[in-house]
Amino acid sequence: MLATTRVSNLKIKNSSRSSTRPKRTIHTSIFKTPHIENEPVKEYREGSKETKELLSVVKQLRDQKLDIPIIIGGKEIRTGDIGHARIPHEHKHVLATYHRAGKKEMQMAINSALEARQKWERTDFYTRASIILRIADLISGPYRNVINASTILGQSKNFFQSEIDSICETVDFARFNVKYLEWIMQNQQPESIKGVWNRLSFRALEGFVLAVSPFNFTAIASNLCLAPVLCGNTVVWKNSESSMLSNYYLMKVYEEAGLPPGIINFVPGTHEPMMETAIPHKELAGIHFTGSTSAFENLWKNVGQNINHYRSFPRLVGETGGKDFVAVHPSADERSLAVALIRGAFEFAGQKCSAASRAYVPKGMWGDLETMLLEMMGHIHMGNPEKVSTFVNAVINRNAYDKCASYIDHVKENPKEFEIVYGGNYDDSVGYFIQPTIVISKSPHSKLMREEIFGPILTIHLYDENAQTWESLLDTVNEHQYALTGSIFSHDIQATNVAIDKLRHACGNLYLNDKPTGAMVNQQPFGGSRKSGTNDKAGSYLNLLRWMSPQTMKTTLIPPTEVLYPYMK
Repeated sequence: MLATTRVSNLKIKNSSRSSTRPKRTIHTSIFKTPHIENEPVKEYREGSKETKELLSVVKQLRDQKLDIPIIIGGKEIRTGDIGHARIPHEHKHVLATYHRAGKKEMQMAINSALEARQKWERTDFYTRASIILRIADLISGPYRNVINASTILGQSKNFFQSEIDSICETVDFARFNVKYLEWIMQNQQPESIKGVWNRLSFRALEGFVLAVSPFNFTAIASNLCLAPVLCGNTVVWKNSESSMLSNYYLMKVYEEAGLPPGIINFVPGTHEPMMETAIPHKELAGIHFTGSTSAFENLWKNVGQNINHYRSFPRLVGETGGKDFVAVHPSADERSLAVALIRGAFEFAGQKCSAASRAYVPKGMWGDLETMLLEMMGHIHMGNPEKVSTFVNAVINRNAYDKCASYIDHVKENPKEFEIVYGGNYDDSVGYFIQPTIVISKSPHSKLMREEIFGPILTIHLYDENAQTWESLLDTVNEHQYALTGSIFSHDIQATNVAIDKLRHACGNLYLNDKPTGAMVNQQPFGGSRKSGTNDKAGSYLNLLRWMSPQTMKTTLIPPTEVLYPYMK
C-alpha cells in the first residue's frame, strides 16, 4: 500500500479531473471495457492551481529520504547493498537510498514469478483488465502528483515533459493495451464451417518474463511490465538505478490497485545478477527491453549461448538506440523546421531514443535558418526543472555527463571538421548540465553524425543542393545503422514521395514536417528496426501479440462414425 510510505501524509487531492477531460463511459456489457481516449495533458502554467499543488508535492518528496527495498512476492527485502538515488540537477542531494538485489534475490524473484504464474494466467481477462485500468485511474487521479513529482526530481524532467511521460503516456499504455487485447480476443478468431467450431485461445507464455527498463521514460518502465502482465504473464523487473524513485512509486501503485503478490517482482541493482541468474534460467520465456543497442546485443548473445537449455524459445522484444534524422528539402519552411530542430533535439536534454540528433540542411537555407535558431535559443532556459520556465534540464548522471562532454571536446579538438554554432559548454558543479549545443559537421559521415550521443547535441550537415541531388542525399541518410525515427521537411510533394520511398527502411516512425519525437499511444505506435530494435510497436496491439502463445482449438460438433469416405463406398 502507498500508505506504507511517508507520501501518505501528503494529503494529496485528486486534481486530475480537469474540466476539459472527456467523461468516461462505462459499458454495462461484460464484453465491453470502458471507453478510452488519450489522457489530456495538463499545461502547468505559472501560478495555476495545478502547478501549486504539484510544487507542494515536489517540495515534500524533496524533503523526505526514502529507504527503497527490493519487493519480491509482495514482501520487502533489504540487503544492505546500498545505492543512492540523487537529483541529477543537484547531484549532492540524495533523494533515497535503495537496496540492490544479488543473485540470491534474483532467484527468489524468479521463483516468486513462477509460483504466481500458475494462478495469474488462469485469471480471466476482465479481472486482469480491471486491475490494469485501476492502475491507470490511480495514476491519472489521486497519485498523479506523486508520480509526476518523483519523475521531475529523480529524472530531472521539467513539468511538461514529466506530465507527458509519467502520467499521460503511462496511463495511455495501460488503458489502450486493455482495449487492444479485448480486440485481439474478439476479432482474431478463425472461420468455422458447418459442423465445426474453430477458435483461438490466447495463453500466456510458459515461464517468466524479464522486464529491463531504462531511466528516461517512466511510461516505458511501466509498459515493459504491464503489457506482459495483462496477457497473463508474471514479471521479474530489473529497473534502471537512475529512475529509482518514480519506479518505486509505480510499484506501490500496482500494489494499491490490487495486483497480487509475485505478479511483478521489483529487483533493482546491477546487471550481474540478471545476467548470471535470470538469463540462463530454463524458464525464461521472454525479455521486454528498452535501453542501449550494446546492452541488448549482449542479452541476445547470452540467450543464444543458453538456447539449448530453455524450455521454449524466449521472446526477445527490444527498443534500443537511435541516431534520428531530419532530412530537409529546399522547399521546406524554415521557421517550422527551426522549431522542430530545437524541440526535437533539446527537450529532456536530448535523452530520448527518438531525439533529433543529425540533420541534413541545404546550404542555401542555412543563413535564414541559423538566424532563427539563434533567436529561438535565446529564449531557452536551462536549469532546475522544478521551475516552470525551465526548458532544458540536467542529464541523468555522471556517465551521461562525461559522455556528452567528450563529444563536445572532440568537436573543439577538430576545428577543421566541426564548427560550434551555439553552446559548447558544460558544468557539473551543481548538477550534470550540458549546454544545448548545435554543431556543423563538414562531413555527413563524421563521428557526431554516426554515433548516438543521448544528450543535447544536434549535429547539422550542410549539403550543396546545386551539386548534390535530393536522391543522393537520401542515400546518405539511409546508410545509417540505426532505424528508429526520422523527419522529412518538404513542401514539394514529389520530393516528399521520393524521400518516403528511399527511406522506406531508414526508420520505424517517419514524420512529415514535424520533429522526429513525441509518439503517442494509439496514434503513432513506436519502434524501429536495424540496430534500433525489433520494431514490435509499443502503443499498438502488435506488441501484445509477442506476450501470448495462441492455441488453436477445433470442436467437431457431430464426429464421423465410419472410416470410409462416401465416395469409397
